[in-house]
Amino acid sequence: MANGGNEYAQDFIKIFEPYPSIDAAREVDKGIVDNIITHLKNSEQYNEETLTFYRCRYILPNNMCSIYEERPKLCIYCPSSGWVVVPPGCGFEAWLFLKREEDMQKVRHAKEELLDLKIMKTKTKDEKLLKKIDSVEKTIQKTIEMFAPHGSAEW
Repeated sequence: MANGGNEYAQDFIKIFEPYPSIDAAREVDKGIVDNIITHLKNSEQYNEETLTFYRCRYILPNNMCSIYEERPKLCIYCPSSGWVVVPPGCGFEAWLFLKREEDMQKVRHAKEELLDLKIMKTKTKDEKLLKKIDSVEKTIQKTIEMFAPHGSAEW
């Protein structure tokens, strides 16, 4: 993609460098790394020989950005998810924690809704209503599955 002129891919290559190993990435955030690996192992995408985690090459020892004033667009919009791996002490740690907690609460609420729908299904024989409940259940299940790479089955 970078060779094809994709600006964000080019920025990524300029900004990030690979961790020397998966274990090195685990030292930064074992939980997230292991959740990603667990999810990938359950798909056809997992190949430990090609799996790479990246870190920013511009983070100073005090966790400040050394190119903040000239940072590329990718950095302006990063992190785009609460599930990225950042170095300990990174300024985004608190934001990431809150985003992860919001996601986990969203999934917990979705699971509660599934339980409510399950109960509702036992109290009706109306085929039209049962079809609607099935449709809503599928939508809720998609929300939960969206967070599977991050461990939603355990929340």
